[in-house]
Order: sequence, then C-alpha cells, then structure tokens
Amino acid sequence: MVQCSDGLDDSFRALSDRTRRGILERLGAREASVSELAEHFGMTLTGMKKHIAVLEEAGLVSTEKVGRVRICRIGPRRLEDETAWIARYREMLEARLDRLGEFLERTKGEQ
Repeated sequence: MVQCSDGLDDSFRALSDRTRRGILERLGAREASVSELAEHFGMTLTGMKKHIAVLEEAGLVSTEKVGRVRICRIGPRRLEDETAWIARYREMLEARLDRLGEFLERTKGEQ
C-alpha cells in the first residue's frame, strides 16, 4: 500500500503544476524535444528539464536521447490508481451531500 501511496504522491505532485499539465497535453499530440518544449512554454532549458524530471519520476513522461537531442513522449503510467482515488473521494463527498440534503428535508418539515 505504501508503494501505491508513493505513486499517487508522485502523480499528484507532477499534475499540480500548470506547466507540467501543459507538457502532457502537448506530448499527447506528438512527441517533442526538451528544447521544443522549452521554447513553446517560454522557459529555459534548465527549467524545462526540471519539469520533465518530475513528470518522468511519476512515470507520466519518458525520454530518449537521439543523437544530441532528448526526445520526450507520454510515459507508461495511465493514472488508473489516481482515477480510482478521485472516484472514491467524489463518492464520499456525494454521500455527505446526500445526507445533508436528507437532513435539510427532515428539518424543513419540522418548522
């Protein structure tokens, strides 16, 4: 269970940044070099490499060196655990709201 939690932490940390989410969207369309991504997002190569490292650590991006260029593509993780966690959280919230609605209906009749 700890490994699953670590994986969730890595994924949510990676997804918590707008630039990293943008990188994933961009790579969803086609692979790109680190320098192409840096140019697209208006950042330095060093900054982009840091973002790519976080995404790679979470398994959301993979890279391959081709000659002098590092190519980035969507990684092997498909976010099944993260989607399941969000679904369980949503169910919990909806159940709480349902109970609140039932309580309000009961107390409305008492007034």
